[in-house]
Amino acid sequence: MTKRKNNSIKLTALGGVGEIGKNMYLVEVDKDLFIIDAGLMFPEDEMLGIDIVIPDLTYLIENKERVKAIFLTHGHEDHIGALSYVLRQVNVPVYGTRLTLALAGAKLKEQEFTSPVDFIEIDSDTVVDLGSVEVNFFRTNHSIPDSVGICVQTSEGAIVYTGDFKFDQGATALYQAEIGKMARIGEQGVLCLLSDSTEAEKPGYTTSEAIVAREMSNAFYNAPGRIIAACFASDISRIQHIFDSAQETQRKVAVVGKSLETIYHIALDLGYLNVADDVIIPISEISQFPDDEIVVLMTGNQGEPIEALQKMAKQSHKQVNIQRGDTVMIAASPLRGSEIFLFKTIDILFRAGANVISDRRTLHVSSHGSQEELKFMINLMKPKFFIPVHGEYRMLKAHKKLAEECGLGNDQIVIIDRGDVVEFKDGKAIDGGKVPSGNTLIDGIGVGDVGNIVLRDRKLLSQDGILIVVVTLTKQEKKIISGPEIISRGFVYVRESEKLLEESTKLVRDIVERNTAKNSFDWTTLKQDVRDELNRYLYEKTKRRPMILPIIMEV
Repeated sequence: MTKRKNNSIKLTALGGVGEIGKNMYLVEVDKDLFIIDAGLMFPEDEMLGIDIVIPDLTYLIENKERVKAIFLTHGHEDHIGALSYVLRQVNVPVYGTRLTLALAGAKLKEQEFTSPVDFIEIDSDTVVDLGSVEVNFFRTNHSIPDSVGICVQTSEGAIVYTGDFKFDQGATALYQAEIGKMARIGEQGVLCLLSDSTEAEKPGYTTSEAIVAREMSNAFYNAPGRIIAACFASDISRIQHIFDSAQETQRKVAVVGKSLETIYHIALDLGYLNVADDVIIPISEISQFPDDEIVVLMTGNQGEPIEALQKMAKQSHKQVNIQRGDTVMIAASPLRGSEIFLFKTIDILFRAGANVISDRRTLHVSSHGSQEELKFMINLMKPKFFIPVHGEYRMLKAHKKLAEECGLGNDQIVIIDRGDVVEFKDGKAIDGGKVPSGNTLIDGIGVGDVGNIVLRDRKLLSQDGILIVVVTLTKQEKKIISGPEIISRGFVYVRESEKLLEESTKLVRDIVERNTAKNSFDWTTLKQDVRDELNRYLYEKTKRRPMILPIIMEV
């Protein structure tokens, strides 16, 4: 708890509540504003063509002179992926652990952010004095090393953000949580706890990584040919298990996938991966070894392996393809909404002659704490107020129920939506209004230039296609000298629909001649008539509504 008296304490989530990913939280103390995490989210199915989604940064841009620092909990993309977009708006120090800053730097380079960044390395013993507050840290157990929780010390108590965590009693030294430090933070007084809700619906405890290591070793011993091991690029714990099992069974490992290679080299150089030199080989050399001595460790674009596996099964991958007798281990859970794609991929892998191990829960376990671990965190921290974060609404509700089981009253638990401001005043958590929030869609180099209208058009195009109508008129007499020509894409197969297109052409000619015969000729009315009447005619004939684009030219 800081000795300075703070007059105003506010909390806001710009992302990470009511959704998985896009974690970004704001702590406002007096006139200072601190950013905790800056994550991205991968697009949902209806976001056609979108590359990534980041939080709406309007409020940060409006208050950029008040922003004092950015704090990062760990190096996963849902916590660091939007950092370059934030730094384009605010030039402040970025605090993080050694591995987190290395991965953040690689992400900035990938996103072509070239401005200098003031990275300040911290560890779990660091205390950062920022005037209005002090910030300290505690180590947490997650699937990536150097993960920390963050404490913003105010005169009313600490605001604690757990980041992603679980409590694994079999964790190695690199991944062990500082439970004693968490208990001390709780004893000193926690004003508000923001805690990870990802597995709040799952009873009991999350399975230990020690069991995963044992099961993976058994699977390696029992695989007769090559092993294709698929995992997320940033799941360093799982990558270590794969290397350990390969060394134990005297296999060589070839790493495939740009994002995996980047993260692997960073983790190896910094000492967060323990790999013997003679285990690694280039992918070009796998044909020089017997099949039962080979492991291909792979992932795909955005660090996600399923799409790359499908390419391998279809024999269209650039570097390595599935052959009969391979064992494919999918040590990753599918991204939200991609479960059907995973099942189809597994089917294709079996058709290609591979044996697929994917439904064995002990080959991959969650990196987030289940109900008993979430309750343990609440009991350690003993918060005055509790805000569940990092989860969809049903997960936040489940976490609220767990907090109630731990003795917190309904008036102590606040479920917030994106943009909601919670203000702590006179010993109460009150509604502090709302700030601009939502999704900023990134498509290529465009940031936020694709909105709901563009997505609606893309959806329409994907459903019934497009019809372009081209007509050329003379400037003086307004007579047709060329066309109407109708171009169809994604609507009907032209060779089998000649009569329909001929009738449509005749209809457009009649509409144009009728409009140009009027004394008061209006281009807008002409285009709208073409759209309306052609749309009505095509729907009667086909029960489809293509997007119709009339192009009327004058020469």
